[in-house]
Amino acid sequence: MAGTARPRPPKPLGLPDYLQKILNAQVYDVARETTLDRANKLSARLGNHVWLKREDTQPVFSFKLRGAYNKMRQLTPAQLKRGVICASAGNHAQGVALGARHLGCTSVIVMPVTTPQLKVDAVKALGGETVLYGESYSDAYQHALELERSRGLTFVHPFDDPDVIAGQGTVAVELLRQHPGPIDAVFVAIGGGGLISGVAAYIKSIRPETKVIGVQTTDSDAMARSVAAGKRVQLNDVGLFSDGTAVKLVGEETFRLTRMLVDEFVKVDTDAACAAIKDVFEDTRCIVEPAGALGVAAIKQYVEQHKLKGKTFVAITCGANMNFDRLRFVAERAEVGEEREALFAITIPEERGSFRRLCELIGDRSVTEFNYRISDERQAHVFVGLTTRNRSESAKLARSFTRHGFAAIDLTDDEMAHQHVRHMVGGRSELARDERVYRFVFPERPGALMRFLSHMHPDWNISLFHYRNQGADYGRTLVGIQVPRGDKKAFTEFLKTLAYPWVDETDNPAYRLFLR
Repeated sequence: MAGTARPRPPKPLGLPDYLQKILNAQVYDVARETTLDRANKLSARLGNHVWLKREDTQPVFSFKLRGAYNKMRQLTPAQLKRGVICASAGNHAQGVALGARHLGCTSVIVMPVTTPQLKVDAVKALGGETVLYGESYSDAYQHALELERSRGLTFVHPFDDPDVIAGQGTVAVELLRQHPGPIDAVFVAIGGGGLISGVAAYIKSIRPETKVIGVQTTDSDAMARSVAAGKRVQLNDVGLFSDGTAVKLVGEETFRLTRMLVDEFVKVDTDAACAAIKDVFEDTRCIVEPAGALGVAAIKQYVEQHKLKGKTFVAITCGANMNFDRLRFVAERAEVGEEREALFAITIPEERGSFRRLCELIGDRSVTEFNYRISDERQAHVFVGLTTRNRSESAKLARSFTRHGFAAIDLTDDEMAHQHVRHMVGGRSELARDERVYRFVFPERPGALMRFLSHMHPDWNISLFHYRNQGADYGRTLVGIQVPRGDKKAFTEFLKTLAYPWVDETDNPAYRLFLR
């Protein structure tokens, strides 16, 4: 009796197969053709032509609905009737929920517990049933597979599916039609690899001379590591700031395509992503999410590394689902990512006039931070933040401070200083005798802090000073001044001469508990 022949595994799809699938993809029932906008300010600054493919302007503020809907259009009526399920960090979730609503089927969306609430609420608004599980996409994916089996649903993969990849490839169809001239490179953020696989499949079929460059964060670089190793590498942990690309293990098909088609990879850190969010805002007045800014961050890094001029680059701004409360962090770190803020620990003699000499040395340079608390009878340590034009300037400033008698340590690259120490300068001090504490408000403009300090009377010692430029119209400082009891009347007269509003906080309970 002849044995039963084993069925052959399906032959991997080649570029002609993907080209056909991409050209026949059905996405425009729910998606729109997004614009290709020139980033004029960024182009001028970099000396290259930078274009933004605005997938952040889709109805769900992400490209993900393209692949999700194209996949769902391939399902049978019976499959749609049972409903669909997916795992997603948020953007694919919204695409599936919108597609399901359009096709009249139910959708279950499993999302990591770290997903921004904005995305969770958006899925619910589209009629999707949300299930929060795990701390990353990979955790949510495993739980979604269990629910798929137990509830008889059809799984819509966010990236590792030829129909999903083909749907994402329609981004490149529009891009090349919108920019018929030469393009040196297209920069694409990578999570699981669906977008870059589709984009690369189309670009390498139509314009193989155009480079396709993958972009990942330094703490979520599963694809770059996998390609380097020649096999899929699973990360133990992933960074969560760029939640749209926080994937521990890339797909089998996306790995195969990326390894075959993508020219190179660029890794960027969180600060660079924050600076890129600001860059996109300055050119478009729109705020993209971290994943949506990775392409721009990579272009800046790539241009600097290779010293390029006059080239044409495209970044796909792939999403704009940003939680509002993250903007505080983005604004804080953008200055570092742009290399426009330098931080220093400056030591000055604890003697009359030294504070003023330091202010004169700083001059009209914009001060971003100025924190000090008396702690030693002989010397004072001041935490200072200053605006700079480039990273090399911080070292020059540190040498200048030292040359003028103020020992300075450059903290610009010190992560603990950025994250913690800048908020912890202060505390109780036995040396702060006869201290009175005041809040002052002054118009925030270049040199304003130094002008404020120049008005402080030299007869009374400053024992505490806290200032942080928050980007508001008015600067706010907290100042501790040692005023002997016999000088109270004279000090009151001095306050009247100041042209700044002030509030006496000496009896404030927070001050008495933590600083007095």
